[in-house]
Amino acid sequence: MKIYTKTGDAGETGLFGGGRVSKASARVWSYGEVDELNSILGLSRTTPVRSAAGEGPDEDLDALLARIQSELFDVGAELARTPGREPKGFVPEIDDACVENLEAAIDRAESELAPLQTFVLPGGSAAAAHFHLGRTVCRRAERRVVALAVEEPPVRPVVIRYLNRLSDLLFVLARLANHRAGVTDVPWLGRERR
Repeated sequence: MKIYTKTGDAGETGLFGGGRVSKASARVWSYGEVDELNSILGLSRTTPVRSAAGEGPDEDLDALLARIQSELFDVGAELARTPGREPKGFVPEIDDACVENLEAAIDRAESELAPLQTFVLPGGSAAAAHFHLGRTVCRRAERRVVALAVEEPPVRPVVIRYLNRLSDLLFVLARLANHRAGVTDVPWLGRERR
């Protein structure tokens, strides 16, 4: 099968379950943002975070990111479904347990960090910068999914909760990456304090 089908040349794309929509539709925007986020997590994984012991990369964190990438693919597949029509074959769905796993990961990471005293700017180590980029794209994806829920319901609320919690996790992982690299988070100083 060739990678190009030419079926999208007129500005439409097919959804799971049949049906075609504009590539500028709220549905396509939402799963496109999730796809971009997934790509950024793939990029993040190319700059490993040190293990807590400082001996090589944190393989548990990499496994967490791999699982999240799979879950994001599930989210994208769900958003790409034709509303009211189930596609042929099984499309996995995230659930409350997926959100709880993100919360547990946040709690584990925060247990290593000093309490946040100020706003921080994106940056520090390369790994932290990648996580900050992922956080901002995750927030954009969340906004697009919320817009989809308003414009073309239904969208399961757990999808929005998942993206909201994931952006929190990516922020904490950025701080963790800096901490383990021995790099200070970049504080926001404001104009008066510069």
